Amino acid sequence: QVQLVESGGGLVQAGGSLRLSCAASGRTFVMYAMAWFRQAPGKERDFVAAINWGVGSTRYADSVKGRFTISRDVAKNTVYLLMNSLKPEDTAVYYCAAAKTLRDSSLESQYDYWGQGTQVTVSS
Repeated sequence: QVQLVESGGGLVQAGGSLRLSCAASGRTFVMYAMAWFRQAPGKERDFVAAINWGVGSTRYADSVKGRFTISRDVAKNTVYLLMNSLKPEDTAVYYCAAAKTLRDSSLESQYDYWGQGTQVTVSS
């Protein structure tokens, strides 16, 4: 089995920064892409950012573009999300996801593995 474990969440004031990490472990698989999604209370789980594992190309939701940066460490099977200039509306549980293959990296249904999530709370 494959496990994804997120870490790095916490409480931060508006304008501050956090870096989330997600490490994949367990049965080896061909990684195509990894991504971050988030879900605020009472809302749907939304796409945040994705990265192609081989090429390193990235994609961001409009709401975080210019503030968040997704990156990867292939040797460590780890994806990161650096969140700068955080806003209260960024408050959510952030989930890591991994795909063996996909066509649209913004869709939840494209991903094969999910982490348990890590809470990010941004105070005003």
